[in-house]
Amino acid sequence: MTARRPDPAAVLEGTTVRLRALTLDDLPDLFDAIGHPEVFAGGWGGGPAAYRDTYEEWRAFMLEYLAWDAGNVYAVTLRDGDRIVGTTTLGDFDLANGSAHIGWTAYAPEVWGTRVNAEAKRLLLGAAFDHGLERVKLQADVLNERSRAAILRLGAQFEGVLRHTQPRADGSWRDTAVYS
Repeated sequence: MTARRPDPAAVLEGTTVRLRALTLDDLPDLFDAIGHPEVFAGGWGGGPAAYRDTYEEWRAFMLEYLAWDAGNVYAVTLRDGDRIVGTTTLGDFDLANGSAHIGWTAYAPEVWGTRVNAEAKRLLLGAAFDHGLERVKLQADVLNERSRAAILRLGAQFEGVLRHTQPRADGSWRDTAVYS
């Protein structure tokens, strides 16, 4: 099967979560969910120095940070009420080589440690493999132990660490743990 990018407008339904295209109109609700210092503390968005405490600054950051043009950016909502609890993206598509990357993921602290992340990732993996992709990469800052543990709980295989891959918001350099 030839690899294809999943339709970014397709809704992915699980038992607990629903993934739908994130829109600019969703950003206020997403800010309520993830616009907290503890979300950035683990390394998301470039780490604690990337945190923005006003909606206007946070929105400007999100417009630059998320892979709006290079990926399928999703709002992660709870099925009981459709409340936004996070965001995740299937992006960095390399259809010639059948690969993509799941990333740019952040959740409201209240859903950390619940089934939300695992179910969202399984929905993305299912969509990727159903569209002929052969490899899906997940990665995290080596300092983000919570994300790294969550990736391993999915059954992903640790492939190694890429050194000095990108600057963090504070100017230090990130080493990236890679999984597939």
